Amino acid sequence: MTWRDAEDIGIALSEKFPEQDPLTVRFTDLHRYVTELPEFTDDPKASNEKLLEAIQMAWLDEYRNR
Repeated sequence: MTWRDAEDIGIALSEKFPEQDPLTVRFTDLHRYVTELPEFTDDPKASNEKLLEAIQMAWLDEYRNR
């Protein structure tokens, strides 16, 4: 998984943190959550606000559809 795999990351975060509302997660914490996923293989320094926002929105979709 890389930073560009927002939907896959959103699913993984939804499974790892099923009760966590993604809108309450700070980007610094979101960055850490993503880089700690076992499937994540990208450079931790390659993220940016746009990518983190896309991941947060994908996670939010999963959260709302539970």
